[in-house]
Amino acid sequence: MSPKSLLLPVAAALALGAAPARAQHDHAQMQQQADSAAAKAGIAEGTVKNGVRTVNMEVTEDGYVPAKIKALKGEKLRLVITRKTDRTCAKEIVIKDHGINKPLPLGKAVTVELTPKASGELKYACGMDMISGVIFVP
Repeated sequence: MSPKSLLLPVAAALALGAAPARAQHDHAQMQQQADSAAAKAGIAEGTVKNGVRTVNMEVTEDGYVPAKIKALKGEKLRLVITRKTDRTCAKEIVIKDHGINKPLPLGKAVTVELTPKASGELKYACGMDMISGVIFVP
C-alpha cells in the first residue's frame, strides 16, 4: 500500500468530521445576515429574556422610533416608550386591536405589554391616528 492510498481515508474522515461544525457556522452566518437585513429595513427586534421581548422606543419629532417592530405570535411583547419632545401629537400610544390607549408623559418611560395572538400586522398610533408604526408578527 502506498502512502498516498493511506492518506485518502484520513482526509475523508477529517472532512466528514468538520461538516457539522461548518453547517453550524453556516447557520450562524445566515442568521446574522437575516438580522442585518432586518436592521437595514429598520425593523427592531429588541431583546428576549425569560420569554419576554422588550423593545425600547422613543417619541421624537420624527414620530415613533422605531416605527417597525418584529414580534412573535404568543410571545409577550413589552414596549418601553419615552416621549422626548413636546413637538408631536404622539402624546399617547393606541393599539386598537389590543384595547391599549396609554398616555406618554414627556421624559418618562411608559411600559406597554401585549401578546400577539395571530400573525399579521398590528398598527400602533397616536390618538389622532396621524403618527403610526407597525408590529410585524410572522
